[in-house]
Amino acid sequence: MKIAILSRGPNLYSTRRLKEAGEAKGHQVDIIDTLHCYMDITSSRPTVRYHGEELPRYDAIIPRIGSSITFYGTAVARQFEMMGTFNVNDSLAISRSRDKLRSLQLLSRKGIGMPRTGFASKPDNIKDLIKNVGGAPVVIKLLEGTQGIGVVLADTTKAAEAIIEAFMGLKANILVQEFIKEAGGADIRCLVVGGKIVAAMKRQGAEGEFRSNLHRGGSAEIVKLTQEEQDTAINAAKAMGLNFCGVDLLRSQNGPMVMEVNSSPGLEGIETATGKDVAGMVFDFIEQNVDLPRDQ
Repeated sequence: MKIAILSRGPNLYSTRRLKEAGEAKGHQVDIIDTLHCYMDITSSRPTVRYHGEELPRYDAIIPRIGSSITFYGTAVARQFEMMGTFNVNDSLAISRSRDKLRSLQLLSRKGIGMPRTGFASKPDNIKDLIKNVGGAPVVIKLLEGTQGIGVVLADTTKAAEAIIEAFMGLKANILVQEFIKEAGGADIRCLVVGGKIVAAMKRQGAEGEFRSNLHRGGSAEIVKLTQEEQDTAINAAKAMGLNFCGVDLLRSQNGPMVMEVNSSPGLEGIETATGKDVAGMVFDFIEQNVDLPRDQ
């Protein structure tokens, strides 16, 4: 098959691993810089052009779209969909997962466990917003933040009020969430491919750090999931409509809670921690869902 990876970082571990895994299975795999794509939108023959030339017909695409280019990246993915190309994560599902507020509302509607969350544009009473999610300590998040950036733990109501007022003074959109103390600065990253959990790891935040992101000095180890945790991760991926994603869970006294569903999960940490060929499993999923002979 002829498969394109939409990625701005050809040297990133995840992009390289996907290309290597696809080529090892006999596919032609091209890395396409999403921002250098442009679209010819017609009703008869929509195409994607790249560096002055029309791109060839691809059997499938794997979108690795960074959060900073979500709008344009999903437009490019949507153009491929219009051309009949199989998309591992369709554009609508990526848009759902990138909008933190919308994704939490979708999870809530499906009855999937998550921390109690408050959202407001200009709350008349900030104290009530904080009280409504269980009171301090609370976690305050920028809607546009990634990799733990824009996430703040406020230990007291006064500190929370000051942080919320500061963010609102900058006209930033924020969420206020209950702090799951019993998680102990750890979370679980589950990799879901085709509705199945293919790998899972526990990430522990560095000493004194409540965020468990590996980018912030956290550590990772293989973990065994309970049945409830497996069901929660699979149902969260299904609620977003994502075929390939990372689901981040917290272990709480009320059961597993979903923190985030990531449509472009990194592979380095989880492949290193588990020793599993997650990239290869993505191509197994493509092969099962694209109705073409292997030699095409």
